[in-house]
Amino acid sequence: MDEGAKRMEEGLNIPLDDEVLEKQETINSVDSNIEHKIAEHDDEQPALVKQKTKRVATLDAFRGLTIVIMILVDKAGGVYPRIDHAPWDGCTLADFVMPFFLFIVGVAIALALKKIHKIKYAVKKIMLRTLKLLFWGILLQALIETFTTKLRPTTLSHGRLAIFTAYKWQWFGGFVAFLIYMITTFTLYVPDWSFVDHANGDEPKRYTVICGMRGHIGPACNAVGYVDRQVWGVNHFYSHPVWRHLKECTFSSPGEGPLREDAPSWCHAPFEPEGLLSSISAIISGTIGIHYGHVLIHFKGHLDRLKPWVSMGFLLLILAIILQFTDAIPINKQLYSISYVCFTAGVAGLVFSGLYILIDVWGLRTPFLFLEWIGMNSMLVFVMAAEGIFAAFVNGWYYENPNNSLGHWIKKHVFVNVWNSERVGTLLYVIFAEITFWGVVAGVLHKLKIYWKL
Repeated sequence: MDEGAKRMEEGLNIPLDDEVLEKQETINSVDSNIEHKIAEHDDEQPALVKQKTKRVATLDAFRGLTIVIMILVDKAGGVYPRIDHAPWDGCTLADFVMPFFLFIVGVAIALALKKIHKIKYAVKKIMLRTLKLLFWGILLQALIETFTTKLRPTTLSHGRLAIFTAYKWQWFGGFVAFLIYMITTFTLYVPDWSFVDHANGDEPKRYTVICGMRGHIGPACNAVGYVDRQVWGVNHFYSHPVWRHLKECTFSSPGEGPLREDAPSWCHAPFEPEGLLSSISAIISGTIGIHYGHVLIHFKGHLDRLKPWVSMGFLLLILAIILQFTDAIPINKQLYSISYVCFTAGVAGLVFSGLYILIDVWGLRTPFLFLEWIGMNSMLVFVMAAEGIFAAFVNGWYYENPNNSLGHWIKKHVFVNVWNSERVGTLLYVIFAEITFWGVVAGVLHKLKIYWKL
């Protein structure tokens, strides 16, 4: 055995002897029964002491990484179009943000509900948090997890598919979401439709998009947009969808620019990238995250966890690549296509597994403390940095001209002028004045044990 393999085996610390495995299973079974008895006793009597649960460092680091990516693409995507959202088919760095968050929510749901035995209390907890998050997809996947709580096993049976059969009802919920999305996307008839463009020009102009087809997955006549137009109305959509960066719409592609004179009518149309049908598809991303959380709960050995995590990640990637390169179902964030779900969830699973190896298996936690700090105070960093609340407050104080503010002065004189480049200066400003700054703030707040939670 070479040194690397020996180190991996020692780091994973997996018992290989069958007798040891049998003893461990017996101990786990006894421990589970004891925990179940204690839980029943706790249900009968009020809890006097609130027990602290151990945080999962890998999950915090992954959450922090996702926040960092979000800040980077939001603040620097304008000067680096290649990392901004793909205009239509394809996947860029920005397109990983939402599915990564959904994956994180799924893992967190599995961990948060593993010791909750009262459905009424669990439903109340989920409803309150969901109302705060205002995201319908989280509500559905969380309720699927909660209403099947009585069916959760304390121990798993033998077999490679035991983790799937044990949570078959959760997977059934995800499969129903898959069927609804696929059937609606490829069978719903999309008629011609029209809209009034209020954004361009001095006078509103009416455009008509010719459709009359089924199964179209281009910008003009897809079922995702049609469902949203019927439910919400076209006037409630995002008026500058990212598809305006397509070559058919602008000569500035893949960046943002004025629309071509010969641009198709749909280039002027609004579109909602997080609509009703795409939210149903997004449930699958959360379901996959919940599965990773279930593996984390039931399997205690590092290798026992990594095997299903890595294998599922690669399987999802392979499926997505096949769907993409056969032109069956292209990877598309705007439609939240099934190939996009598989591709991004597969990448999320592999990144999560990689962080788990580095942090939990090899013990390299110090290099990732920066991400952990951000992950533990993710809501604060999201609101203040990603949503630009703090920057808006700082730049709200200016002299004579809005550009004469502290934030604009730092960006121009400390970064852009020094490097004599708008692109490089903007990137460095985001890295140091946004990401690094808030990472340090999150670290200080962590030392003070101050966290912003929902």
